[in-house]
Amino acid sequence: MPRPDRERFLAEPRVGVLGVADPRGGGGRGPLVVPLWYDYEPGGEVVVGTNRESIKARLLRDAGRFSLCVQDEKRPYRYVSVEGPITSIEDPIDPAVREALAHRYLDPQEARDYLAATSAQLQDDVLFRMRPEHWRSADFAAFAADFAGEA
Repeated sequence: MPRPDRERFLAEPRVGVLGVADPRGGGGRGPLVVPLWYDYEPGGEVVVGTNRESIKARLLRDAGRFSLCVQDEKRPYRYVSVEGPITSIEDPIDPAVREALAHRYLDPQEARDYLAATSAQLQDDVLFRMRPEHWRSADFAAFAADFAGEA
């Protein structure tokens, strides 16, 4: 995907899959890979929040970097994957950032209900910001068009 397309794609409200190195248990274990909410504005940083005492937060602090992959599972398939260093950790998370994340993924009433039900998390959640250094992306629309033309 061209840069503007991949940045717009990443900026859309999709569930991301975060990957971070996980050295626990020796060399046989792979990275920790978990789905989560995130935020991104073209040209900016990837933003993720989590509980400060979670395994995810400890691994992010230790690794100092992470990957995030988002996809569109509808045909023609597309994905964007970014990887880079953590540029800041905000502890505790800014309530306005947490509210913006909820409204990014939920309709207005669901977001209000979610924020009310999970208000205690404001004291427990931290925010990680990552500057994308490495991008991988694909848009299989051209491939699908070529494939359909051969049928």
